[in-house]
Amino acid sequence: MKLSKLALVAALACAMHGGSVFGQEWTNSNISLASCCEPSCDDGCDSGCDSGCDSHGGFGLGLGDCSLGDCLSCGDCCIGDPYEVFGDCYGWHVGGWGQLGYHSSDAGNRFNDDADGIRLQQAWLYAEKAVDGSCGFDIGGRADFMYGIDGPDTQAFGPNDDSWDQDWDNGGSYGWAMPQLYVEAAYGDLSVKAGHFYTIIGYEVVGAPDNFFYSHAYTMYNNEPFTHTGFLASYAASEDLTVFAGYTFGWDSGFEDNGDNFLGGFSLGLTEDISFTYATTVGRFGTNYNGMGVVEDGYMHSMVLDVALSENLQWVSQFDLIDTERASDGASIREGAAFVNYLIYGINDCTSVGVRHEYFHRNASLADAADVDVNDLTFGVNHRLNANVIVRPELRWDWDENGAFGANENNRAAQTTFGVDAIVTF
Repeated sequence: MKLSKLALVAALACAMHGGSVFGQEWTNSNISLASCCEPSCDDGCDSGCDSGCDSHGGFGLGLGDCSLGDCLSCGDCCIGDPYEVFGDCYGWHVGGWGQLGYHSSDAGNRFNDDADGIRLQQAWLYAEKAVDGSCGFDIGGRADFMYGIDGPDTQAFGPNDDSWDQDWDNGGSYGWAMPQLYVEAAYGDLSVKAGHFYTIIGYEVVGAPDNFFYSHAYTMYNNEPFTHTGFLASYAASEDLTVFAGYTFGWDSGFEDNGDNFLGGFSLGLTEDISFTYATTVGRFGTNYNGMGVVEDGYMHSMVLDVALSENLQWVSQFDLIDTERASDGASIREGAAFVNYLIYGINDCTSVGVRHEYFHRNASLADAADVDVNDLTFGVNHRLNANVIVRPELRWDWDENGAFGANENNRAAQTTFGVDAIVTF
């Protein structure tokens, strides 16, 4: 989840820079594994973890005098430190990433809807000054600017469909977006954010480095906001509990009145290996749902459970519930639930494998002519070539039990999609 990644992802050496405010980037091992200092590699890697197996030969494959199996089991793939073009300047950190992707089939009702070609998904630049209230009052903020295929999906949607960055398209499937522009103040354990910022709802996010999979769940695209404009407070009530509360101008809105929402929730560490995050938004979601001039009222809840099943196996389970209606007459707009599960296994610091299964349901309503029952099953690999480059191939199956939602452009009931992308951070 956008929030729960704080508890989910243990920061590793050589982690990529950038990403969402609430999330941390996926490294290829969620929990630091053993290194080539371990006894199983002593014969060939006893010079220490800093030099790694490559210092013993192996033609740059990390083998040296170790076998491939030894070095994989040790977990030290010697990726080095990340390179930064800008770095820090007067307390501000400037960075970004570029993402190129390919997928074999057009998607329906989710990201990645331009198939059979290598596309620039995201060219992203951000500047951030993180706040720290531990020593008194502090002020900072963040600005994000992006271009690519994902740009039009990430833009804000105002009452007249011309809000903030929505008309920053340049033809075809490409466009610009500014998903964040906010100031943040902190004092002690309390911080308050004001402006345009990522939502705290849901597990997957727009920023590519913050997700394990290249493709996205239907839940993220159809039942959750991407951004908000307004105010959000965060209070660390204890070492294990953080509480969030705020007011926003609806879902995916710019700096115009396009709704009135309470946005809040909490993140709770139940044990050292288990955390739970709850987030909700209640009120007026927007004044022009799906371009129909419809005011949408309602609520939605998102719950995420993170469990470290073992030293290198992570399970994430998410449940979403949404119920909205047309303000004028109470007619249902979106009513349904979604259940998404992820299993991520870290082979070593360079490579991890994962599987995601999603069941997405919505009742017949203004949004859907008939009941929607969609499943997707995705298998993926993350491989880090070095500290700045990660490659994510995946194979995905989608099946629509009644054909009402449309898994693709031809409204087929099922489809298989191969996808792969590469992300370069700087």
